Amino acid sequence: MRVPLSWLQDFVDVTLPVNALVHRLTMAGLEVGDVEYIGSDWQPDKLFVGEVVDVAPHPNADRLVLATVAYGQDKPQTVVTGAPNLRPGDRGQKVAFAIEGAELIDAYSETPGATKVLKRAKIRGVESTGMVCSEKELGLSDDHEGVLILDPEAQIGQPLQDHLGDVVLDIEFTPNLARANNIVGMAREVAALTGQTLRQWPPQDALLANPHAAKTSYTAVSSADPQLCARYSAALIENVTIQPSPAWMQRRLRLAGMRPINNIVDITNYCMLETGQPLHAFDYEKLQLDRNGIVVRQAEPGERLLTLDDIDRELTPDMLLITDDSGPIALAGVMGGAATEVSDTTRHILLESANFDFLSIRRTSQHLRLYSEAGQRFGRGMDPELTPLGLLRAGRLMESLGGGTLHPDIADTYPNRPGTKLITLPLGDVKRLLGIDIGQDETVRMLTALEFGCTVRNQGEATTIDVDVPSYRLDVSIPADLIEEIARVHGYDEIPSTLMRDVLPPQRSQPQRQGMEQTRDILVGCGLTEIISYSLTNLDLVNRLHPGQPQANPDDYVRVANPLSTEREVLRQALLPSMIETLQSNSRYRQRMLLFEIGRVYLPQSGEELPDEPRRLAIGLTGPIHPASWQTSPDATAHLDFTHLKGVVETLAWRLNAPEMQYEHASHPALHPVRTAALRMNGAQIGIMGELHPQLRESFELPDQPIALLELDLAALLAARQPRHFTPIARFPAVLEDIALVMDADVPARAVQETIEAAGGEWLRHVELFDLYQGESIPEGKKSLAYALTFQADDRSLTEDEVRTIYQRIQQRAATELDAHPRQ
Repeated sequence: MRVPLSWLQDFVDVTLPVNALVHRLTMAGLEVGDVEYIGSDWQPDKLFVGEVVDVAPHPNADRLVLATVAYGQDKPQTVVTGAPNLRPGDRGQKVAFAIEGAELIDAYSETPGATKVLKRAKIRGVESTGMVCSEKELGLSDDHEGVLILDPEAQIGQPLQDHLGDVVLDIEFTPNLARANNIVGMAREVAALTGQTLRQWPPQDALLANPHAAKTSYTAVSSADPQLCARYSAALIENVTIQPSPAWMQRRLRLAGMRPINNIVDITNYCMLETGQPLHAFDYEKLQLDRNGIVVRQAEPGERLLTLDDIDRELTPDMLLITDDSGPIALAGVMGGAATEVSDTTRHILLESANFDFLSIRRTSQHLRLYSEAGQRFGRGMDPELTPLGLLRAGRLMESLGGGTLHPDIADTYPNRPGTKLITLPLGDVKRLLGIDIGQDETVRMLTALEFGCTVRNQGEATTIDVDVPSYRLDVSIPADLIEEIARVHGYDEIPSTLMRDVLPPQRSQPQRQGMEQTRDILVGCGLTEIISYSLTNLDLVNRLHPGQPQANPDDYVRVANPLSTEREVLRQALLPSMIETLQSNSRYRQRMLLFEIGRVYLPQSGEELPDEPRRLAIGLTGPIHPASWQTSPDATAHLDFTHLKGVVETLAWRLNAPEMQYEHASHPALHPVRTAALRMNGAQIGIMGELHPQLRESFELPDQPIALLELDLAALLAARQPRHFTPIARFPAVLEDIALVMDADVPARAVQETIEAAGGEWLRHVELFDLYQGESIPEGKKSLAYALTFQADDRSLTEDEVRTIYQRIQQRAATELDAHPRQ
């Protein structure tokens, strides 16, 4: 949120220098992301508040006029201008006036921010000795359609820097500080943090209409479900005039990042920024209120609404609506309907101020992709007590700035008003949690500055404070919340660092956690990048990854009671869908991706309330084998595939000192029918790996290249780790031999290796496949596999005869068990 200090000072005296204020706010959790100094580069002796004394036609140009401007120095100056908002006969407007030598933004330059120095000039035969400035020439905005008209109360001759200069703080609010996401909320924080006093809030005129009734002479208001609409307030302002807002309001809205439209819309936005309460204005004469009045309810099947952006929207039953006797007139807290929009001919305004369920509003906003300042505020939770304050503040402004009359009765329904929230705070807990002794008086002072009510009770040696929590502090519910507020106001940076007075207690070993960290280190060392994806998914994605299979049964998944969107409604049972989503979203930016994720899946257990939550490992590889560099050919076509993924798995198992992984051909609906394998360890399947099926790759709009995927049970892999034992380096030389065997093409290479290892005995130390051949000299339907064999003994050098005996035994066992014979 952008907070102009001039607006903030309406409610609190800002006594600290800007840099000190920024530091204090940031240390209290209100992080100031940027500070913008408005008018700091305006020369105080060259730019002034001027008044238009007269406007006359230019004698030699139809589209130019001669404006005579008084600026409190010397005599009035003549300015030649073509501004459309200065016409012959005008006088009395306050304007931004620049004299010769002023440095201004060049409004006609194609270079952003380019400046020019103002000089005297003859324009069509008439000398112009100054300039009446537009917002663009002052650097306030890109508006160059006319000159900037200032507030009529501006003092002639005052340096423009003193009148329009300001400092705007851009504050990044975390959800727990949503209460401060408005000018009054920020003023309350500044007052507490700097020892100042908040000026009267709420204003006296916002309290005159209590108590309110749900039915008035102009409408009734009701909520079908108080859980979805805790409070709904409405006011009638009659005989308003739609016109531009005054200059001071337009300026504040622009500084806060909003575009002025007209006085009615601007007042609703202004009051939302000031009080934090979103408002919506209806054209009262377009409403049908004779029977039921305004009703807040959920949509019914088949209902539609044409919204203010001219889109005819189909409504779902979970969307909250504002309705009159004719049907829907607005999406509650999201956007109004076009049929009841305020226009230039509007005479009477029905003003809405309500408190809607934040989950409902957030869900509707995300479903329709409609995001607004109002929706953002509702989406973080609002105080129901704020609705009449914002309503009456806007109503009074519409009286003064729109010429309207605020009806004395306020329509207000608030069926479930909560009771007072009281928390007992033991004073000793403050010292115990913060480590410093703040004292009773200072604790009460800080809580009182934040508008908490405090009553001190002494019970022997123990002192407690009964704290009355303001209604807008939705985030405070336990004593620890109050202690956090005390720490914020005291200043986290003021709490001294204290070293431990004792040695660290012995730490318990956590094999699973250590194993996960080791797994991360190994995979990062292999060039992979870790991702963290949502634990929530949707059944549509699950079904897409199981083509040709029965649709997933929603009852087999753990569902979220109030999902934020339809894309995040059930807990995942596999990591592969999230991995594919991540590859898809990143494929538009890069071709080469090596990713892994360690995360939980959630498997319902029969008869159990909570699901089983095992940890899984997922890996996704795709793209060129080598990153693009001067050493690689730009037209290289080799891509990461199943074999590279297998290499990563083997490296992981070896580094974890787990038993060797076995690979068996398997099938999976999302994976390639041939390039898929089940991973087995100690006889049990622990995972699946393969390349994404080409049809699914096309369906997800992924690049036309292999995408190797894996998901395995990480707990099972870590449980299979074995202690490491030292093996001394062999003292005697090894004997290296090769063997090439011809066999049927469907014999797995793994079976051949196991046969060789079984026949080789203890002296066969290593077997490695190094060649696969099918072609000339090999019969059709056959293949040749060549292995490198390493023979070695610990106590002596092997003789040629000993090696030959083992070699022949291997040949005989291969022939007997696999019908594999030496290649000739």
